[in-house]
Amino acid sequence: MIALDIHELKPLVEALIFAADGPLKTERIAEVLDVDPMEVAESLKALVEDYNEGGRGFFLQEVGGGYQLRTRPEYADYLRRLGRSRPFRFSRPALESLAIIAYRQPITRAEVEYLRGVDSGSVIKTLLEKHLVRILGKKDVPGKPIIYGTTRQFLELFGLPDLSALPTLREFSELLPEQDLAEIGEGGDSTQLVDAAESDVLASGQGD
Repeated sequence: MIALDIHELKPLVEALIFAADGPLKTERIAEVLDVDPMEVAESLKALVEDYNEGGRGFFLQEVGGGYQLRTRPEYADYLRRLGRSRPFRFSRPALESLAIIAYRQPITRAEVEYLRGVDSGSVIKTLLEKHLVRILGKKDVPGKPIIYGTTRQFLELFGLPDLSALPTLREFSELLPEQDLAEIGEGGDSTQLVDAAESDVLASGQGD
């Protein structure tokens, strides 16, 4: 194992994160550099502080269990003009279903439909195709229905380090960029559904 001080390690860690296709885990960085994971963690903490204090157009964030360089949300319009960033559009049914799956996972399609009050098969299929939801297995009940949960891409999209960082259900949609919320389809207010889902989560103790 190589011994490097933090001033030598920081630029190496930064280079790996910059070159990675997605969030890079502390353990993976330590493996590539052949250094102690604790030293990598210290370098990551220092880099996060550097980017927050440097007035840069991007920052280092822990998402999906790893670290990733991300452009600041306030510059999204300019990035779209460059043609390098497209907003992630959600229909109201998709946002409702995704919120329910995120907070109640593992959950079956029937349970999603019970909370929404409508068929959700096509919406869940779309979320699967977008890699925001994945099949976790089958529930050990008669009929053995498929159970669903969220993916690492879900965490990346919403800028969450892990599921323990999920906000309250009421705050969930606020994580979406403003321009994406404008694309949510017409229809009734979903507040009633969110209230019902939140009450159900609290009652079952799965809202932590």
